[in-house]
Amino acid sequence: MAQQQPTHEVFNQSSELADVDAFAGHRPLQEALRALAPGLDLAPLHALGREVGSGAMLTQARLAHRFPPRLRSFDGAGRRIDEVEFHPAYHALMHSAASHGLQAAPWARGPGAHLLRAAGFLLFNGLEAATMCPVSMSYAATPALRGNPAVFETFGPGLCAPAYDPRPLPGPRKAGLTMGMGMTEKQGGSDLRANTSRAEFDQDTAWGRCYRLTGHKWFFSAPMSDAHLVLAQTGAGPTCFFMPRLLPDATRNGLRIQRLKDKLGNHANASSEVEFDGAFGWLVGEEGRGIQQILEMGSLTRLDCALGSAGLMRQALALALHHVAQRRAFGRLLIDQPLMRNVLADLALEVEGATALVMRLAAAGDAGEHAPDAHAAALRRLLTPIAKFWVCKRGSHFGQEAMECLGGNGYVEDDGHGVMARLYREMPLNSIWEGAGNVMALDLLRALRTPGVAEMLRVELEPLRGAHRGAEAMAAALPDRLGAAADEGQARRLARDVALLLQAALLRRQAPEGVFAAFCAARLDAASDVFGLLPPGCDVELLLERARP
Repeated sequence: MAQQQPTHEVFNQSSELADVDAFAGHRPLQEALRALAPGLDLAPLHALGREVGSGAMLTQARLAHRFPPRLRSFDGAGRRIDEVEFHPAYHALMHSAASHGLQAAPWARGPGAHLLRAAGFLLFNGLEAATMCPVSMSYAATPALRGNPAVFETFGPGLCAPAYDPRPLPGPRKAGLTMGMGMTEKQGGSDLRANTSRAEFDQDTAWGRCYRLTGHKWFFSAPMSDAHLVLAQTGAGPTCFFMPRLLPDATRNGLRIQRLKDKLGNHANASSEVEFDGAFGWLVGEEGRGIQQILEMGSLTRLDCALGSAGLMRQALALALHHVAQRRAFGRLLIDQPLMRNVLADLALEVEGATALVMRLAAAGDAGEHAPDAHAAALRRLLTPIAKFWVCKRGSHFGQEAMECLGGNGYVEDDGHGVMARLYREMPLNSIWEGAGNVMALDLLRALRTPGVAEMLRVELEPLRGAHRGAEAMAAALPDRLGAAADEGQARRLARDVALLLQAALLRRQAPEGVFAAFCAARLDAASDVFGLLPPGCDVELLLERARP
């Protein structure tokens, strides 16, 4: 009997994008760092880039999503335990992020540490975005703990350690710690003043004033964190409390996990609904000032949302470019076909602008942490809602276009091997988390009342003077628009325009002339509403060459 032959040979399919240095391939990120901090040691980013670009870590990312966390409410004997079980891949990813200092390590380091961490956070999102939720919350919550010096003295060193320790032990007994936040309730959403969880004073302790909390949280991410900062009402109003998962005597706090959220994406991260059943919480800061403290933490998590979206965009572009360089259609490689080249160059242009904007925001935060800087403070206050709004809002459209470059293969999950599909499902979340688009646009209007904003913008936009007629005219009209910015209905338009002007000015400073010219032509002059509409004259080859993974 003749040997049966296969019906066909598999060819004209692209290979997996693996075992690359993700940082070495990200030229816009490198140029932003050189412009913002010329003396910064970039060796740690190359080490991280090789790790997140490795085939081994890609496997961990796939497994963490393929086998999401599970809630175990009770043990075999019926005792309530409220534990979330994770696949080992999740722990491997968390260990990697912590060892590279992406959690709270910068708070214990010198100038440049926050900028370096921002670049690393951006890169890691391209590998796996779900674990970045507890990483981001740990980063943002750590400085808030200074409002309770005793708690900060006890937990600060573990939070700032570049280590991950998932063991169920009280915080002071662990090598590394993570923190979460619990703010949102069913009836309130972004309106935190509508929260109904209440706190009643219990006793004075070595950690300060201790309260018993009763209530709930509708979104409570990373419930296995060692502690959370939560909001609850006292007689003085919404107040911030430190709530450890395990008490100093190793008993469980009164935090009951009701269920895990079944989400569109972000599958490796355990987002939960919880109830507080007389849970112990220690006062952080002053009673009644919890909203102000949350807003300060929000400026950091909103930065991370923008960084995360920029990282997802970059990885989606890298996957698309890797595919079209190998896939043939109609007798030619896809990368050689004019329409495809225009689409990809336009996506690359978006990555250029997004990267420049988020890294400028990160640099302002780094500068303000180590020395008083009025310009950096004003920039950070204004740019946080702008970057969070614009970069995150562009992510979903970007992901769809990048997915189309892979055709049907891009839409397929394939048991977790479909990386583009996973990136696409992550894209909308950064726009929703920490304040959706309207919340950011309204915050921009409040930010415009910050002293020094007009002068700060004049300085930041100075590179546009004489560089491009349309950009210069748009920048010249901006002061009048800012002074009259009271129309909430136009706040999104204002956020977009300021974002585009700042991106143009940054690209003028740090990118080749061809990138700046293409950005102005496509984003300011043509004002394209979809990707792939780069006007004639744009240096497509330059954009593609700079974007190759």
